[in-house]
Amino acid sequence: MKAALAFAAAFVLAGSAAAAEPPADLVIWGGPVYTAATPAKVEAVAVKDGRIAYVGAKAGAQARVGPKTQVIDLKGAALFPGFTDSHAHLRGIGERELSLNLEGSSSAAEAAARVKAYIEARKPQGPVWGRGWIETGWPEGRFLDRSDVDAFSPDIPVLLVRADGHALVANTAALKAAHIDESTLAPAGGAILKDPQGRLTGMLVDNAQRLVASLREKPTEADRRAAFDAAFRVETAYGWTGVHAMSVSWDDVLLLEALDAEGKTPLRVYNAVDADQAGPLFAGGPRATPDGRITTRAIKLYEDGALGSRGAALFAPYDDAPGTTGLVRTPPEVMRKTMAQAKAAGIQVATHAIGDRGNANVLDLYAEQKPQGLRWRIEHSQTLRLADIPRFAELGVVASMQPSHAIGDLHFAPARLGMARLAGAYAWKSLIDSGAVVVGGSDAPVERGDPRIEFYAAVARKDLKGFSGPGWHPEQRLSRDEALALFTSKSAWARFAEDDLGTLEVGKRADLSAFSADLMTIPEAEILKTHAVLTIVDGQVVYSAP
Repeated sequence: MKAALAFAAAFVLAGSAAAAEPPADLVIWGGPVYTAATPAKVEAVAVKDGRIAYVGAKAGAQARVGPKTQVIDLKGAALFPGFTDSHAHLRGIGERELSLNLEGSSSAAEAAARVKAYIEARKPQGPVWGRGWIETGWPEGRFLDRSDVDAFSPDIPVLLVRADGHALVANTAALKAAHIDESTLAPAGGAILKDPQGRLTGMLVDNAQRLVASLREKPTEADRRAAFDAAFRVETAYGWTGVHAMSVSWDDVLLLEALDAEGKTPLRVYNAVDADQAGPLFAGGPRATPDGRITTRAIKLYEDGALGSRGAALFAPYDDAPGTTGLVRTPPEVMRKTMAQAKAAGIQVATHAIGDRGNANVLDLYAEQKPQGLRWRIEHSQTLRLADIPRFAELGVVASMQPSHAIGDLHFAPARLGMARLAGAYAWKSLIDSGAVVVGGSDAPVERGDPRIEFYAAVARKDLKGFSGPGWHPEQRLSRDEALALFTSKSAWARFAEDDLGTLEVGKRADLSAFSADLMTIPEAEILKTHAVLTIVDGQVVYSAP
């Protein structure tokens, strides 16, 4: 009898405690709620003071609705932990919105026509910079050439950056302004392309792009503020709640911190600083704004170039260019010195590597340093020897990958690599199965930067029209749960925030993304037809679809 009474008293007290829960600031229900934790799916979530206060049945959330509680009915939309883009170039995303954008050009002729129209409309007095072209699928079957734009820009320097950012074409006026001719030597880690007759094509690859850097005016603070503002609008409207920003200048770290102090950062940003500007980070160690919205804890290094411009470092020559094996952009002695500085300061290292030789070189360098606990990363991890796949888990290296690269590269990677090397290319599933931590990003503005496309690419491994070519290894597709983890729980872990972000659990920060349909159950082709309907950061709605 005493035991029964004690149990009853405890039950009453528990019920009173539940009833005494303070009203939530925000409650969301009306659609599937995926937690990326256990249980995997619930009915509702409640938020108090910027953190998750309840996850579970709708009745429990209803008990937390007070007179001032904001209640959002998803009306069938699906709610997830906040999606994070684990590799993007934040200011570049904004600059794409504000400048000459050649993305989507279907031919060299169309790209050139866009440049001509831009010049005729703007009548620029100084150099014209554009970005976004990629020759994949062009009827011309080649890179842009200076002859494509010379006719309508004989006196105005024009510089057009390839979508991957690893090459550009400069017209004749730009080459002259930069004092580049057929006798100019390419810097280490770069290439100046010539036609069969030995004439300049205007293409400058990787480090050779530095030869024309002086033709670009340094952006003012107002320019940079405008670019970040545009990037914040784009990213939150896509449904991203956070981004791991790559190759960030130190000036931009300080500007982002200032914008946060002004209340102008609706996105959670984790910065990887350009290694040559990392002195203040090495001296002061990891840093974050008081609200945790802007964190700077990593540096960015470059081992090689990109596959599309044949700068990725390979062990064997390119199948479609037997005279080259790609480029090593940073000498190993420089890499060693910088990595040792980072390790001593407790800084994460994120190193760009795309080719199989590039990735093997970085794994070797990481093995020398033994950075236990620092969660060092390889950005892209794109083409690997099969023997190198297990080394990621063995060394504790994060594979930071961008599923959409397997969409764009599908149409040229087989020609570059040949069928045999495709077995270790874009090998997300093999890496996960080996025990490695794999995180997902977009590499925007190299790619569009839409989480729907990234999620679709991870689970479908097809292009946007549903095509997958021979040798494209469909066994590397991910399950929906694995794909979700790329952008939520694993992304949080890769930035040391697993206690605060990545899953919907009580006490964690209320970063949430909702999409118009259930990404976990709809047919894969339908994923591309969804759209973000709600983006929430720290419990505040930063985007809501009309």
